[in-house]
Amino acid sequence: MSRVGKSPVTIPQGVDVSIKDDQISVKGAGGSLQLRQNPLVRVDNNDGKLSFTPADGSREANAMSGTVRQLVNNMVVGVSQGFEKKLTLMGVGFRATASGSKLNLNIGFSHPVAFDMPAGITVATPTPTEIVVKGADRQAVGQMAAEIRAARPPEPYKGKGIRYADEKVVIKETKKK
Repeated sequence: MSRVGKSPVTIPQGVDVSIKDDQISVKGAGGSLQLRQNPLVRVDNNDGKLSFTPADGSREANAMSGTVRQLVNNMVVGVSQGFEKKLTLMGVGFRATASGSKLNLNIGFSHPVAFDMPAGITVATPTPTEIVVKGADRQAVGQMAAEIRAARPPEPYKGKGIRYADEKVVIKETKKK
């Protein structure tokens, strides 16, 4: 059996989990998230702990038990604590401004680049060269951060561009005559 699927998910205070035939819903202070239930995995709620077992002995059911367990764990953590990704702008004159659910970037193009945040995702700019993307849905936060980074990924010769806060960019040596 999957090692990840064997460990139960503990439900913290203030988080409500409801399991129906076709859907798992998690509600908390950070919002509410839903996941379509997989027929290969049985989910049981035992005194504030969710356990995941394969419905049959197949290899696919075994793998899906670990996958579903981690997806539900991400939902529980998301509605209780939330997820965030930090991005840094590197380059002369590169600036970011957040207003409401909109992010405006001046990143060396002749025009500003604007991003509209989807529902459930918030963006903040503590300084003009930092961007913080927050939300309850881990996948949506990571996807939005990746789309912002893709507007101007770091280039390998000077390191200019948008990078994750913990990303290391290896600078290449320039061509010699």
